[in-house]
Amino acid sequence: MFQLFSFLLRLIDIYSVAIVIYALLSWFPGGYDNPVGRFLAWLCEPYINLFRRLRLNFAGLDFSVLLAAFSLQIIARLLVRIYYIIL
Repeated sequence: MFQLFSFLLRLIDIYSVAIVIYALLSWFPGGYDNPVGRFLAWLCEPYINLFRRLRLNFAGLDFSVLLAAFSLQIIARLLVRIYYIIL
């Protein structure tokens, strides 16, 4: 059981890093035009699009990426709490 929760937490951490790298690529011209950028867009955009529906654009900044990364951390904390409740 510990291995399953450990794997899920590690997966959430890796996906969080991928989302941060995806957001940083927007600062570079042509950041999404290379194979790494296209892969990250393919990987991250379906999850980020869930938050883009909320229209979190203020002053030209899109905060949906920030909310997506924050929600992943909340999910990770909930998984840890569930694990300790099960024990």
